[in-house]
Amino acid sequence: MEHNPVLKWALLIGVPLLCLLAYKVILRICFGVVIVPEDRIGLVTKKFVLFGKQELPEGRILATNGEAGFQAQTLAPGVYFWKWIWQYSVTFQPFTIIPTGKIGLVLAKDGAELPTGAILARKVPCDTFQDAVSFLTSGGRKGRQTAIITPGSYRINTFLFEVEITDMISIPDNAVGIVTTLEGQAIEAGSIAGKIIQEHNNFQDVDAFLSKGGYKGLQEQVILAGSYFINPWFAKIELVKMTEIAIGHVGVVISFVGNDGVDISGAEFKHGNIVAKGTKGVWAEPLGPGKYPVNPYIMKVELVPTTNLVLNWASARSESHQLDKNLSTITVRSKDGFTFNLDVSQIIHIPTTEAPKVIARFGNMSNLVTQVLEPTIGNYFRNSAQGADVISFLTSRKERQTAAKEHIGHVLDQYNVFGVDTLIGDIVPPESLMKTLTDRKIAEEQKVTYETQRQAQETRQSLEKETAVAEMQKEIVKADQGVLIAEKIADASVKKATGDANSVRLQANAESDRMKLLASGEAEKVRLLAKAEADRTEWIAKADAEKISLTGKAEAEKILAIGQSSAESYKLAVEAMGGSNFTQLKVMEAIGAQNIRIMPDILIGGGGDGANGPISGLLGLKLLEEVAKKDKEKDKEISNE
Repeated sequence: MEHNPVLKWALLIGVPLLCLLAYKVILRICFGVVIVPEDRIGLVTKKFVLFGKQELPEGRILATNGEAGFQAQTLAPGVYFWKWIWQYSVTFQPFTIIPTGKIGLVLAKDGAELPTGAILARKVPCDTFQDAVSFLTSGGRKGRQTAIITPGSYRINTFLFEVEITDMISIPDNAVGIVTTLEGQAIEAGSIAGKIIQEHNNFQDVDAFLSKGGYKGLQEQVILAGSYFINPWFAKIELVKMTEIAIGHVGVVISFVGNDGVDISGAEFKHGNIVAKGTKGVWAEPLGPGKYPVNPYIMKVELVPTTNLVLNWASARSESHQLDKNLSTITVRSKDGFTFNLDVSQIIHIPTTEAPKVIARFGNMSNLVTQVLEPTIGNYFRNSAQGADVISFLTSRKERQTAAKEHIGHVLDQYNVFGVDTLIGDIVPPESLMKTLTDRKIAEEQKVTYETQRQAQETRQSLEKETAVAEMQKEIVKADQGVLIAEKIADASVKKATGDANSVRLQANAESDRMKLLASGEAEKVRLLAKAEADRTEWIAKADAEKISLTGKAEAEKILAIGQSSAESYKLAVEAMGGSNFTQLKVMEAIGAQNIRIMPDILIGGGGDGANGPISGLLGLKLLEEVAKKDKEKDKEISNE
């Protein structure tokens, strides 16, 4: 035996197993010992009863008083005696584990019957369904339970309870949960939602909700962002976005729930009721910019812009608010029968305090556009066009725009809307009329062009005339400059004579001083003689200077007079005789001044036997003598000068 290893290992393994098996069989058979592991529970089935009542009450499937069958009492981890194998069958069941983020929904297979109309069984003390005996003896009812099992480990008797694991209810940010309950009393007549019930922990405590008179169906109360242990057999949750009111807008609340409110709009407003916040109707206090957890099934929030709102009556243009998406270009007919289109833009403003009245009157902004703005503006411009022809309408656009602003603004005031401005955009006249206007404009522009050209020709003629005058002016200026030159020459002669006189005076003074110095040592006689000589010399110098001065002045005046007289004479002669005749005269004078003989001394007339022939010859000789005489006299005058 010592040399057989197989036998050795068989003994080492088999003996303990046999001992364990014998131990468990002996304990189980002899002492009815049951050992429940620490991660299990024992579900007990009793096969028979030795003494006492053996059958379960009618309709029951679990025994609570020792009856034969499935036992409500479970075996927690540990050691139990007197559970003989022939009388009891013990099944080990794992713990029921509810993971994080989940909840357990419980369905009871045994218990009292549900009341008529109920779908959920109310909560009873049973240690979160771990004590089946307490559940049954405390009046627990079969079916779906209002209570749930939160995350954790539980010793649940699966003979009695069936656990369904489902997700928690999670409401994300910027969302709101709309609650519809499946259990509760009927909603009051005339209401569409159940009134708000307090202290039920956001529908997580179903029994508190029901015990306080909670209603079945749509609820006024909503649940905000977060995670909730809400029994989906009790309430359905619908996620909707929070109501967002942008900057530049207000939200007018139309509530469909609450008590009937008292109208606070005043006697002058007869188009709907304006009520206080929290009551049924249009709230007088609108919601400002922000996000609100509004239940859209019980109240409606109409956005009303409080900034200037532009509406376009134009087929190809629409603003981002889309209130004018159905508006189109206005077609009008003029007084002279032409049909044409025009684009119009209307700017309106609704004050915050007037927004509830606008919604109470029209229901929403789209109705305001279709019921007031569209017919008012369209009809105004159609009526305005019928009173004028197309040309008049086009040329008076500014005035018509001002009149439209005033008229439409007055109409909108009656509807609690302020008309900021009315603008006329593109005006598209008929094509045939446009051609006529274009031809007329071209003709007018051609007329302007022709007039401009005519003025240019007149200007050119005037320029040529002025140019000719300027050319003649050069000769006049030249003559004037000749006179000025003569004056300048005369002035120069006078100044030269004056300078010469001053020079002689200075020389005389210098000579006098010199003589005085030389005679300072001589006798008084010599001094007197020198003084006399000096005086005589001074007088001579003065006389010469005066002569020179007078001579120069006279010469200058003579030259000036001759120049002035010559210029005046030439000017008068030219005006009297003409340029060519004057030139011939000056040539003859030059011939005479130079004693040029252009005729013989004796002129013999020929070619005639008339009586006047000899006489003409004598007259010619006499004329030549007179010319020669005048020439001699002139030469004499020149030599004397």
